[in-house]
Formats: sequence, structure tokens, C-alpha cells
Amino acid sequence: MTVKIYHNPRCSKSRQTLALLQERGLTPEVVLYLQTPPELEELRHIIRMLGIDAHELMRKGEDAFARLAFDKQPPGEDEVLQALMQYPILMQRPIVINGQRARIGRPPESVLEILE
Repeated sequence: MTVKIYHNPRCSKSRQTLALLQERGLTPEVVLYLQTPPELEELRHIIRMLGIDAHELMRKGEDAFARLAFDKQPPGEDEVLQALMQYPILMQRPIVINGQRARIGRPPESVLEILE
């Protein structure tokens, strides 16, 4: 089983989720998405696997969100995707992918359902 985690080592939930995977004997492919942000089609694929709207992938508490004034003028999907590529810190984390299934690790245990 190939498992991938979009990981931010500075995020406690991301570290906990990675540890949870490793405790289960998995060696996931770790994508440091702040250094190598997902491209447009990859983001679209992640959103489809998560079964969410692009807006739900965005962290609204980040400074970049306020700088973009998205709290004043809600963006369209294409704007959200462009913002996520330009400011990957805006992406919810961690995201774990197993095959064609994905989950956001908030709480970390939520990723367990895609590992079975």
C-alpha cells in the first residue's frame, strides 16, 4: 500500500498524523508541500478525492487569507486554486492519500478510515 502525506513538520496535527501512520508500520511518501506545492491538476485531484469544495481546502486563519481579502470578497474556485498554489500555507493539513481515497488529518485519527 502506497500512502502519501502532504506534511508540514511545523504543524502538530501533521506530526501526529505522520507518527500515527508510522506506528501502523507504514512508510508514507512525505510531500513537504510548502517547499513543493501541488500543481493545479494535482489540487483538483486531491479535492475530488476528499469530496469537498475547493473553499474547504483553504485555511482561513492564515495571514495570506487576510492579505488576499478573501474574507471580504469570497473567491471563485479558480481563484482558490491559484491562491493555494501561490500560498501553499493556505492548504489544510495534513492530507493523507491512499489509492483514490484521501482524508484531512484533523483529527489525526480521521485518516485511519482510508487505511483499511
